[in-house]
Amino acid sequence: MNVMISTSEKILDVAQPLIVAGGYNGFSYADISDAIGIRKASIHHHFPTKAELVSALVDRYRQQTERGLKSLQEQFASPTDQLQAYVNFWQACIGDASLPFCVCAMLAGEMPMLPDEVASRVRAHFHHLAGWLSSVLQAGAEQHLFRLDQRPHEEAQMLMASVHGAMLSARAFADPGVFAAIVKPQLARLLVAER
Repeated sequence: MNVMISTSEKILDVAQPLIVAGGYNGFSYADISDAIGIRKASIHHHFPTKAELVSALVDRYRQQTERGLKSLQEQFASPTDQLQAYVNFWQACIGDASLPFCVCAMLAGEMPMLPDEVASRVRAHFHHLAGWLSSVLQAGAEQHLFRLDQRPHEEAQMLMASVHGAMLSARAFADPGVFAAIVKPQLARLLVAER
């Protein structure tokens, strides 16, 4: 079955890598127009302002992320495996450059300059991700799989910062291997040693 992709979806598909590469101010409607071959007026028809376009993109990205995290919980019973699968996802994306950086992490670096409607959505993404990581860490601690030095929420914040910081370092050094070199010890620190 041939599924037609809507123009608005095409616009978002083109905008996402532009944001990953250069942030909120790193692209214009002209860039999207050139990539898709439509007039800027057509883009404005779908997304009257850049803030609306990026808000829609963050909403879509967050929905995809939420489905992905739910899928990890369905695929893997063990909190250890869920956490490893989450890290493996990013390691693979960075390694093959399919998604070399989290859209919301990129936008978070520009938080003071973002329109409120975009900033609130980016914040919501991080709240959801921190909640998911907290629940996985809590479940792992209850099953004696993880050793937490802090409360689950605080450990989740540290792990989230490590993952996003590792993305940044991998980008800065143009070396995907840096991601694993940073994140692997963080995971090892959490794991209870097998007896």
